[in-house]
Amino acid sequence: MKKLFLDFRLIVGFLLAHVLIYFSFHDKSIFWYIFSGSILILIAYAMYQGEVDDQLSFFRYFLYGLVSGILLYFIFWLGIKVMHIMDIPIAKEIRRLYKWYAPSIFWEYLALILVAAPGEELFWRGFIQKKIMSYTKPVWGIIIGSVLYTSVHVYSGSLLLMLAALLSGLAWGFLYYWKKSMPLVIVSHIIFDIMIFILLPLK
Repeated sequence: MKKLFLDFRLIVGFLLAHVLIYFSFHDKSIFWYIFSGSILILIAYAMYQGEVDDQLSFFRYFLYGLVSGILLYFIFWLGIKVMHIMDIPIAKEIRRLYKWYAPSIFWEYLALILVAAPGEELFWRGFIQKKIMSYTKPVWGIIIGSVLYTSVHVYSGSLLLMLAALLSGLAWGFLYYWKKSMPLVIVSHIIFDIMIFILLPLK
């Protein structure tokens, strides 16, 4: 575990992510411009550090990705319903998050699908989690990686978004460890984003 905190490339990558995501959330009016550029930088950093895993055929990773993305969406949908039943006041917060950060024009949707979803997986699962798991047991690698992924969402100012990041990070972290396939988690993330932002928004 001690070596984990001495890994220079891991620490620099994590700090770089914090700086970039801080500026992404800093001005909501240009969020997608800064966020897209930030993710491209993180992709470059992650790819420079090494190869990513791809141990499934196209059919299998697409199928697993499709099913897991839809399943994760419905877990979120169910969680929102339960919160409403328990009279937890989240409707206003959800509407605010969609207003501030959801894509609204064509190029932003393209950035969501072609840059944001693949980039987050390449960096947070393909680099950060993989690095951590080289020093720890798999379960700790998944948990720590998910917590670090959640930590950059603090700049959004939304506890709900942080909770969503933690849960999705755990799900994609487990999938990546289980199937050793980066295309799988990228497809899962893209399907989830399509469901939650385009087909069936939760607002």
